[in-house]
Amino acid sequence: MYQSLRILVLTLISLTLISCSTGVAGLQSYIDAADGYQFLYPNGWVGVDVKQSSQGVDVIFRDIIEESENLSVIVSDVDKEKTLTSLGTPTEVGYYLLKQMNNKEESGREVDLINAESREVEGNTYYNLEYEVTLPNQQKRHNLASIAVSRGKLFTFNLSTVQKRWDKVKDLFTTSVNSFSVY
Repeated sequence: MYQSLRILVLTLISLTLISCSTGVAGLQSYIDAADGYQFLYPNGWVGVDVKQSSQGVDVIFRDIIEESENLSVIVSDVDKEKTLTSLGTPTEVGYYLLKQMNNKEESGREVDLINAESREVEGNTYYNLEYEVTLPNQQKRHNLASIAVSRGKLFTFNLSTVQKRWDKVKDLFTTSVNSFSVY
C-alpha cells in the first residue's frame, strides 16, 4: 500500500513540475536567440515553413486543428537611431502599419483598428494593437499585434483568428501578445 501511495505522490509531483515548466497553462515558449526575441504561443500549434512567405517573415505558427489561426513575426530594418516612440504614437504606428500591410485596393481587405496602447517591459516600449479585418469574401478576422524596435530592427508579432472564435481565444491570445519581448 505504501508503495502505491509513493508512486501516486511521485506522479503528482512530476505532473506539477512538468506543468510549471511551460510557464503559463496552455502556452509554450519560443526563443529566437539569433534575432533576439521570444514569446509564448498556444499548445497544439506547429511551425510553418517560411521559405514561400513575404519578405521579412521570420517565423509562422498555426493551430493544427483550426488552421486559420496563426501567428507570425516579421522583422524589418529601421534606422538604428529610431525608437518606437520616435515612429509615432501607438495609434499612428498602428494605422501606418495596417495601411502598409493591408492596402484595400491591392488586397481587398478592410481593416479597422480597434485599440492601440503602449506598454513598458524592462526598459523596452511595445505597442499592442487590436484590429478587425474583413476579407474579400466578407469573412471577419480578429488580430492582435505587438510591435517593438530594437537594434535597428522593427519587430511585429501578430496573432490572428476568425471573429467567431475570438471570445474563446481572447485571453490566451492576449497573454501570448503580452509575452512578446525583444532583447
